[in-house]
This record gives sequence, structure tokens and C-alpha cells, in this order.
Amino acid sequence: MASLTIRNLDDAVKQGLRVRAAEHGRSMEEEARDILRRAVKTRAPTGNLGLAIHRRFASQGGVDLDLPDRSPVRETPTFD
Repeated sequence: MASLTIRNLDDAVKQGLRVRAAEHGRSMEEEARDILRRAVKTRAPTGNLGLAIHRRFASQGGVDLDLPDRSPVRETPTFD
């Protein structure tokens, strides 16, 4: 197994780790290993967000929207 040294850790972070480890009944080192294990296991989803949203709601059917007619674009003003 590998070892890891973390330098310049804020005192507040170290204290929080100590408290969290005590709450879970384990050492600070084991608590840090568990936090790292969970962080590495949980990966952000990758892929096309639009496609994922479509797949999620496709079974619900679509929505028909009444879109207003578009008017022509105004003439560009001249500053003569």
C-alpha cells in the first residue's frame, strides 16, 4: 500500500478531522482514508447533459407551446 503525506494542513481542518474521526470511532488516519476512498469512488457524471435530460423526461411526453409569430427585424438606424 502507498503512503501519503499532507503538508500545510489548516488547524481547523485537522481539528474537524479529529472530531469526525471520534464521532465514527476511528483514528484520524482511518477517517482520512475513508474520506479519500469515498471521494475517488464518487465520480461526476460525464456525457451530454441535454441527452441525459431528454432520456429522463421522454416517457412523460412532450409539451406543445403556442409560439407567437416573429416579426421582421427593424431597420438599422442611420445617424446622418
